[in-house]
Amino acid sequence: MAFITLGLSHHSAPVEARERLAFTDAELPAALSRLRAMTGVDEAAILSTCNRTEILVVSEPELAPVLIEWWRRELNAPAGLIEQFVYTHRDQGAVLHSLRVASGLDSMVVGEPQILGQMKGSFALATESRALGPVLSRLFQHAFAVAKVVRSQTQVGAHPVSVAYAAVQMARQIFSDLEQQTALLVGAGDTIQLIARHLRGQGIGRIVVANRSLERAERLAREVQGYAIALSDLNAYLGDADLVISSTAAREHVIGQAAMKLALKKRRRKPVFMIDLAVPRDLDPKIADLEDVYLYTLDDLRNVIAGNLQARAEAAKQAEVLVETYSQDFTRWLESRDAGHVIRRLREQARAHRDDVMAKARRKLASGASAEEVLGFVADTLSNKLLHAPSHRLRSADSVEQSMLVNAARKLFDLPDDEA
Repeated sequence: MAFITLGLSHHSAPVEARERLAFTDAELPAALSRLRAMTGVDEAAILSTCNRTEILVVSEPELAPVLIEWWRRELNAPAGLIEQFVYTHRDQGAVLHSLRVASGLDSMVVGEPQILGQMKGSFALATESRALGPVLSRLFQHAFAVAKVVRSQTQVGAHPVSVAYAAVQMARQIFSDLEQQTALLVGAGDTIQLIARHLRGQGIGRIVVANRSLERAERLAREVQGYAIALSDLNAYLGDADLVISSTAAREHVIGQAAMKLALKKRRRKPVFMIDLAVPRDLDPKIADLEDVYLYTLDDLRNVIAGNLQARAEAAKQAEVLVETYSQDFTRWLESRDAGHVIRRLREQARAHRDDVMAKARRKLASGASAEEVLGFVADTLSNKLLHAPSHRLRSADSVEQSMLVNAARKLFDLPDDEA
């Protein structure tokens, strides 16, 4: 049996192919059951996300083409489409790949943590579907443990590389205690939604969402336990905000310098941290000239993100060394498991030969044969049975295989060299 991973990802396939060859959440349970039921497949799991789809199996080594055809039929994909983009990893290569994926080293953004949660979901589904066995079950748990080690011993995930997360991290650096602060979020698009969720996760004291569509503002405010206002009421709340983050599609400034001056009077020189993520800008650049205002733009955040990406790349080098070491540990376990299986089969076969010879020996004794004659029969017959298969294989092997088998036989049976 071999451990095989077949897959495609953002590294190997364009988004159109990834979409076409991905399994939906609704399709996964039935597909996984059919995969596990295939002849030659002992264990199975499927990982399918927006950036990758991977099929993990413990199966007969030559089954890869059959698995690709199964994948094509499951999704009714055109012939040859998967083959254009698929990668195949086996045994140690498959182990290393899974550990790199779990640790975020194979992700589009190196170090992103989402893939680990997606792998845990894949593991949960495979467990529930009874598709796992000792190898894949242990692999998933090993991968989760290695990902934790990578996070704790390197800085691969410590530096924010998304605009939303970087904005919140900057706010954390400005304010020692977010629980005492009020955030005013202007807009309700994807970026502001992410920022709102990050701020809520960081324990921000209060969130006010201002948007041209009050309905959208209310929807987001409910999600993050905040308060919604119409964009036309923005100036009335500006003086209460310690943190202002704006990202709208407005063509003109949403907050002008005059409005900010009035807000600062209300704040009595209490500083305010402002981030403008819009293009064109929402916040009048002249606001930066006001005292007690710390104004950052999208370009400022991009510079931070660029530096963080470089820091992650350096940390990833350390993480790769860790992952390689832990993949070797798992591969050694796999190899020892294979050796243990062979040893058990060898012992079972020897016991079967012994029982067969002993039964014949008893019949000889019962028919009047002498003990010495029976002992000789047992010794000769048992030796011949045990040595017949290896002797035949050594004689019938071609020259290359025979050389390998001869060396293996010397080690296995502790035979002296011919020269000795």
